[in-house]
Amino acid sequence: MRLRTAGVVLLCALLTACVTAPPAPERKTPRRVPPPPQQITPKVSRTPGLNPDYVPGPAPLSERDRGPAPEEIPAGIELTPDAVPQDEPRSRSGNSPEYQVFGKTYRTMQEAGAFRERGHASWYGKKFHGRKTANGEIYDMFKMTAAHKTLPLPSYVRVTNLSNGKSTIVRVNDRGPFHKDRIIDLSYAAAAKLEIINHGAVDVEIEAVTADSPPPTVAVAPPADPAVPKAELRSSPATAPGWLQVASFIDPINAVALREELKAKGFAGVTVITTDLGGEVLHRVVTGPFRDEASAFDLRRRLRGSGYAAEWMLQ
Repeated sequence: MRLRTAGVVLLCALLTACVTAPPAPERKTPRRVPPPPQQITPKVSRTPGLNPDYVPGPAPLSERDRGPAPEEIPAGIELTPDAVPQDEPRSRSGNSPEYQVFGKTYRTMQEAGAFRERGHASWYGKKFHGRKTANGEIYDMFKMTAAHKTLPLPSYVRVTNLSNGKSTIVRVNDRGPFHKDRIIDLSYAAAAKLEIINHGAVDVEIEAVTADSPPPTVAVAPPADPAVPKAELRSSPATAPGWLQVASFIDPINAVALREELKAKGFAGVTVITTDLGGEVLHRVVTGPFRDEASAFDLRRRLRGSGYAAEWMLQ
């Protein structure tokens, strides 16, 4: 009887195991991980057609101007080619008949003509780099440009550093400098070419040039240096230029220094002559005389290629 009862119990247990399904595993809802915050690049508002380096707004008055960092300066910046004078229409902006700055009124010239001026030159750099100039263009301190208070925009001027005789041509497309003792503000590149980067202000002469400026009148000038015999000059052809003037100085020490600098660079026939112009004594650094036109023009080209002014010395 016990065995029979045990068998019945075992049979029931087996049947229960076959019928009862194992419990379903608990389904877990995956934990939602929030996505990383999206990196939003702010949009820079730019005026169509402007240089991508355009910086909106005027330069802050509180910011001090400075030059570029050493790694930003292009190699050979002192060899940047001169601006090439071209016939251009007057800019729509920057040519008002008159304007006021710091309570002073300035009147814009209708044309540059034979404009010539002497005074102090300065330069402007990174504070204004990428900002609009007076005629609406974008200032690039590595281009051959300049600012002037009254010349028409744009115009071209030859700038000569009177302390070393170096010369270059720049395109005037901005207004300034608004200092009583300065006549022109040069770009960083132009200042580097004239070697005035390390100076606050340098004495210069500026002269307007145009695309159709007539070539200089060729004439033979008698030398004032007794070391050059007059018979040597008289033997030159009448069509050949006599002398090239590289620079003129009030201080004779500067003239002698430039003469020695040119000689060290292989320029022959360089001398200093003294001229009295209405009570003002000038010491002129000149080279010559030339026996033929070809040698005169070749030396003039070489001097200008080295960054020096070289104009025919007229009678």
